[in-house]
Amino acid sequence: MPLSEHEQRMLEQMERALYAEDPKFASALEGSGLRTYTRRRVYQAVAGFLVGIALLMAGMVAQLIWISVVGFLVMLGCAVLAVTGWRKAPKPGEQSAGAVRRPVRAKRSMMDRIEERWQRRRDEQGR
Repeated sequence: MPLSEHEQRMLEQMERALYAEDPKFASALEGSGLRTYTRRRVYQAVAGFLVGIALLMAGMVAQLIWISVVGFLVMLGCAVLAVTGWRKAPKPGEQSAGAVRRPVRAKRSMMDRIEERWQRRRDEQGR
């Protein structure tokens, strides 16, 4: 069940007060969550990328194409994991995406947006 707006404001005030009173404790609590997980995932992806390079080179030295292809695929997969993990990692002091739920805006169709722009232009020209 999502928090009401009042409860969200109260929670944000308590978080700010915690950061103001004891920033070291607040950062320790924050670091145990999503940021640490994503950082660890990025490091693992970088290590996997290096393993992929080693497989690629070993396949070329041994003249076994399939080992090189596996190494390339490992490199590609790890690069994707590293980039997505890096983008999803919250910055220090920033809340994770799932911490506070914001009201979801209904997606408008493309035609609704075009009609709205058209109406705005007509209104601006009519003045």
